Order: sequence, then structure tokens, then C-alpha cells
Amino acid sequence: MAVPWGAADHIVIRDELMVHENRINNSESGGRKDEEKLAAGACTANGEAGLADYRQAVEWITGLVSFGMKPGLKRMERLMDMLDHPERRLKFIHVAGTNGKGSTCAYLTKVLLANGYDVGTFTSPYIEKYTNRIQYNGLDIPEEELLSLCRRLKPLVEEIAGTELESPTMFEVSTALALMYYGSVTYPDYVVWETGLGGRLDSTNIVNPVACVITNVGHDHMEILGDTLAKVAAEKAGIIKSGVPVVTACEQSEVLEVIRAKAEELHAPLYELGRQFSYEVESVELNRQRIHWTGPFCRYENLVVGLNGPHQLKNASVALMVIEVLRQYQALVVDGEPLYAGFAEARWPGRLELVSENPRILLDGAHNPEGAESLARALEGPAYARQKLHVMMGMISTKNHTGYLEHILPIADTVIFTEPDFHKKMDAAKLAELAMPLASRFSPQPAIFVEPDWKKALERLTALTSPGDLALVSGTLYLISDVRTWMLYHTDSEKGW
Repeated sequence: MAVPWGAADHIVIRDELMVHENRINNSESGGRKDEEKLAAGACTANGEAGLADYRQAVEWITGLVSFGMKPGLKRMERLMDMLDHPERRLKFIHVAGTNGKGSTCAYLTKVLLANGYDVGTFTSPYIEKYTNRIQYNGLDIPEEELLSLCRRLKPLVEEIAGTELESPTMFEVSTALALMYYGSVTYPDYVVWETGLGGRLDSTNIVNPVACVITNVGHDHMEILGDTLAKVAAEKAGIIKSGVPVVTACEQSEVLEVIRAKAEELHAPLYELGRQFSYEVESVELNRQRIHWTGPFCRYENLVVGLNGPHQLKNASVALMVIEVLRQYQALVVDGEPLYAGFAEARWPGRLELVSENPRILLDGAHNPEGAESLARALEGPAYARQKLHVMMGMISTKNHTGYLEHILPIADTVIFTEPDFHKKMDAAKLAELAMPLASRFSPQPAIFVEPDWKKALERLTALTSPGDLALVSGTLYLISDVRTWMLYHTDSEKGW
């Protein structure tokens, strides 16, 4: 039972759009050469690199988590050399930022697909299964294709592991698999390419994009990226390339100063929300927010945004500016009707997602102070009117828990602290201890409970939520992944490493 105390960047974009025919032609762009090179010497004596099936392939990839994070591009450069540079055949839209990357990628993917383009989408972490993170035309990479690519890649990874570079990491291998899939199998027109962490030293920065995006900069991963927003901004601005246009919704002066300086240094045209483009809110309804958007090249009236929350209007505005930039710099052909449809139909799991109507249970992967602030602001809207708000949250140990709690505790009637099934989980009892003095500042003070087992915590949350109430599961996406998969399919997730 829960114990009372006192008196907590992909991705499943599945839709009705027809999947375009894969343009598999190994004679193009050195494709046949790649197949021959990868096949030669790429398998062990059993011809399968020791990987019998999809499950073993995913276990091999996720097993590389033990090598941790190794910032830098040397291992990626070596892998790309060995693979004959599949990344050089592709057009990337590189998306970085603290929050909003996944949603921005969803808008871009949906709009490009709606206009007849073939689109690769690489995001992380995944919500249901590993293949979510590598998509082509809105569908996951097939399990058999992932297995085939892993069998080709694994010997190369092991070869690098025996050098001074040491083993590539899980994320580097995932990045390489995506590049192999897009650059030697599917050949999309565009790849929507989300960074993993930061930008400058992130493995995704091996590419030369046609457009760069920095959604925003906030207080996350500061133990790695730097202890000030300016330092974090410098890492994310590391994706900016010479002459490549940059779109951003960053607002803080110290952050904009860094981004502007980097863009000027590299002669990269910069488009800032509030300067070169803007939007006005026309109306707000559940799953249907309407804005008027104004940019340097045109204006869109009554654009419907399908994702919820004020922050999604910023993300949609950034995505639309990217589309307009590509029209100007890449001769992208986009028609009005499918563009409007793309923004209206875009969805992103685990972000203000209602997964149950009775009782009302909402999932949101906010896990840092800025994300919590956006979530709290969204819950003020009429779409989320309620009598009481019951929150279940779990976190990993590296996050800014105090900053998150300061936004969530004032609006909660009940908080159940639990733990994600993840090796870096934050102890639920310690999280509750941190919350108690913060909660005492608010009146009425939220009731606080601890239940480390997330399934039992979910049972308690469900029992607490009466008609007219709203339940919220929030915090790390690793918790959201498990809860969402359990509630929708009554099965366990693969885990979103």
C-alpha cells in the first residue's frame, strides 16, 4: 500500500496518410557499393553476427548503455568512414532544444508527408518499442530491417571497440543505424533529425543539414552541458553550420546572445520568434488551437494546431518557419490545404495525451522546470477544468527536481511519488522528502504519498480520481513509456532507452 507522508526529445507518428513507395535502388548514390561493402566481412562465422532475431538485436543495442555517454564525434566519424558516408546522401532538418523537440519534429514530419515528400524521422527516447525512434513515412523501421542492419553494423562496432576510441555508445549505434536505413535503404527526401543531448558533441551532429532548429534552452542536463544557460546554449548552438538557416523560439537574452553570435560567425541566417516571425492566438479548444501566423515571406490565417497547450503554439510556429525557410532556400513545394491538415493532425504521444476518459487520466512527459511551467500553464485552460488534480510522478536522479516541483505542487491536490523502471531512477521516498518543505508553503497543502511500484501507484491514482477530477502522470519519459503501454495495451514497454 502507499504510505502517506506528513499529517518524476521518437515516437510513434501513425496516421491515415498513405505510405509512399520506398525508393530502394542500390545502384543509386553508391548504394550497391554499400551493400557489397557491408556484406563483406560484416558477419561472424554463423553469418548473423551472433544476432538470431530482433529481440537479440535490441538487446545488443540497449546493452551498450553500460558504456555510458561519450561526448565527441570521433567514433561517429570512424563509423561513417567504414559505411561509406550514408549521411552525405541526405537532407537533414536538425532539431535541438531543451523542450519541444519531439513535437516540432512531429509537425515537420506531418506537413512534409501531407505534401507528398518521403520523410525519415529520428527521435528519442522511444515510447513503446525501440523501432519507434527510426521511422520512414510515419512507420517504424521493420523489425527484420533493423535486424539486418544490426548484423552489418555489429562487427564494425566491435572493431572500433578494439581501438583507442573504445566502444561506440548505444546512442551512437542508434544514430548509425538510422543513417544506414535512410542513406542505403529508403532514401527519403528529408530527414527530420532530433539531437540526443546538447548539440555540439552529440552524435547527430555528424550531418550537414539544410536547416537547423533550436526550440528553446532551459535548465536540463546542466551537469553535462554546463552550469549556466549561456553554456547550455553554446552546446546547442553547436549544430549551426556555415550558411545554413537557423530557426529558434529562444527568449532569454543570455541565450539569444550566444545563438546570434554563433549564427553571425557562420553567416547563418537567423529567424527568431518575436522578431522575424510571430503568431496571434485566435481560439483555444481541446485538440484544436487556432492561430494567425506572420512570417517574413507570407501570412497564414486560422491555422489549426492539433497538439494542446500554449507551448505547442510556439513549437508549431517554429515548424512553420522552417517550412517557409525550406521554400525559400530549398525550393520546397508546399500547398496550403495539406499544410493546414498537417498541423491540425499532428500528434505526439505522452505530451498532454488523454489516455482514459473515465477516469480522466492525462500523460505528460514534462521533466524539467521549463517543461513543468508549460504543463502548469496548459492545465489552467478550460479543456482541463476539474474539481481536483491528482498527480503521479517519477523522476530520474539527474533532474532539477526542486524547479519542477515548484510549478506542480501549487496546482495539485494529491501527489503520489513513484519510481520509473530505469537504472537512473530517483528514489520515491527521497523525492517526497524534497517535496514536503516545498508543499508546506501552499494552502491548501497537497496530500503526499509514496509508492515505489508504479503499477500500484497507478492503481491508487485511478482509485482517487472521481468524476469531475483529473489525474496526471508526469515526470520522466521512462515512466510515461511504461504507464502508456500498460494502459493502452496492458503489456510492458520495451523501455525507451
